[in-house]
Amino acid sequence: MALGLALGRLVPGLNTALEAVKLGSISLPIAIGLLVMMFPVLAKVRYDETGPVLADRKLLVTSLVLNWLLAPALMFALAWLFVPDLPEYRSGLIIVGLARCIAMVMIWNELACGDREAATVLVLLNSVFQVIAFGAMGWFYLQILPAWLGLPVASADFSFWTITLSVLVFLGLPLLAGFLTRTVAEKAKGRSWYEGTFLPKLGPWALYGLLFTIMLLFSLQGESITSRPQDVARIALPLLVYFVLVFGAGMVIGKVMRLGYAKTVTLAFTAAGNNFELAIAVAIGTFGVTSGQALAGVVGPLIEVPVLVALVYAALWSRNRYFPTPAQGA
Repeated sequence: MALGLALGRLVPGLNTALEAVKLGSISLPIAIGLLVMMFPVLAKVRYDETGPVLADRKLLVTSLVLNWLLAPALMFALAWLFVPDLPEYRSGLIIVGLARCIAMVMIWNELACGDREAATVLVLLNSVFQVIAFGAMGWFYLQILPAWLGLPVASADFSFWTITLSVLVFLGLPLLAGFLTRTVAEKAKGRSWYEGTFLPKLGPWALYGLLFTIMLLFSLQGESITSRPQDVARIALPLLVYFVLVFGAGMVIGKVMRLGYAKTVTLAFTAAGNNFELAIAVAIGTFGVTSGQALAGVVGPLIEVPVLVALVYAALWSRNRYFPTPAQGA
């Protein structure tokens, strides 16, 4: 993060050069970083063991409620509570709350020893709902609900293609690559070789991709972030509260429902994480690259990355204290 901010601030024209390499609204350098990050995680998934997760209606319904009812409503409330006088930042925060995480959440789940198969299924579920529901949810939270409450309304003209492309690039490609890699390699060499020899060599690339992606994100917006520190601080506070509250709600609900540690932490991270790349792309496409909405989207990962790293440690701390019996897949 620090290196990215420094590069964006000190290297003239770097953000312009990086932004020029695009596929539609998607930055290709960031897409490459995310693909490198996602592929090793999705290559570890035992796809033949996802059946029980798909049959676990309690987990699936709870995830949908957290992701598509609780989290967006909470972000709407926090945006109006913390930045009622700044409509651009308020709209940007609401867009961030609507963009459910389909990429980096796999890394947080992996680091916290969550359930890989459950994470894959929940991310796929969020992806389907993202394509179907994002535009309608944006229209509701930016126009309909504020009008009902007597509050100012904002634009909600989102591109269906932008949302679909984000899902295909950030989840579809690495998911297909991971599935084919496991299927072909296991048939050729067996599961023992695949998990004992191949995966340990592939695994570190997920963190290399994560660090590369974070550096690129902040180099793209380094100047904007460092030149407007007061605005960044006002946007950061509701985001901080949001991540902690949603993650905490997921952990408590999972504990009460006796899902076990692995599925509980997966539930919490899939609800707390956000698809910042989609939020930034939608904000830029709808309101412009220099808009306050775009800045709010950029501040998202500035807060999300350190907070969710801290929550990984919090989850691991809670494992022995509140989940004494290790769940299968932990």
